[in-house]
Amino acid sequence: MTTTESTSAPAAAQSGGTLITQNMIEQFLYREARHLDDREFEKWLECYADDVVYWMPSWDDNDELTQDPESEISLIYYANKGGLADRVFRIRTERSSATSLPEARTSHNISNVEVIGRDGDIVDVRFNWHTMYFRYKTIDPYYGTSFYTIDFSGENPLIRRKTVVLKNDYIHHVVDIYHI
Repeated sequence: MTTTESTSAPAAAQSGGTLITQNMIEQFLYREARHLDDREFEKWLECYADDVVYWMPSWDDNDELTQDPESEISLIYYANKGGLADRVFRIRTERSSATSLPEARTSHNISNVEVIGRDGDIVDVRFNWHTMYFRYKTIDPYYGTSFYTIDFSGENPLIRRKTVVLKNDYIHHVVDIYHI
């Protein structure tokens, strides 16, 4: 994005865009996380634009993040909302290797929300997160940093790009959309 904003002031556009406050951004992020915790996957999908790019790069052998989801390994990569909708279908119909009974319980916690760029009604955001995951009498913590591009031009905000950096060194099983 072209304009960097301070998180201490409202992220109001300087060129005639919509007033977008830090609180509006945070409330949107909290709502998305709540939909995952409450297993409201269809409502969660409504947070995403049809052309969203959803990517979780992996760490390579040199402890560097992969850079190209088209040619390098990723933990999760969907080039559009259709991939996410398929993922939700698999979770709901138990056709997912990461999902079976009993259903997982999660608690998503978001912190350090920072506006890192703005271009009109499009806002780039960075934040840290910590997710607690419970299943089979075991608790697994997941943590990392996410980078979102959020479009505030419509009736409801929509995520246009989501990049999730999982910082766990070792994970015990396949990760899915509700882990992060």
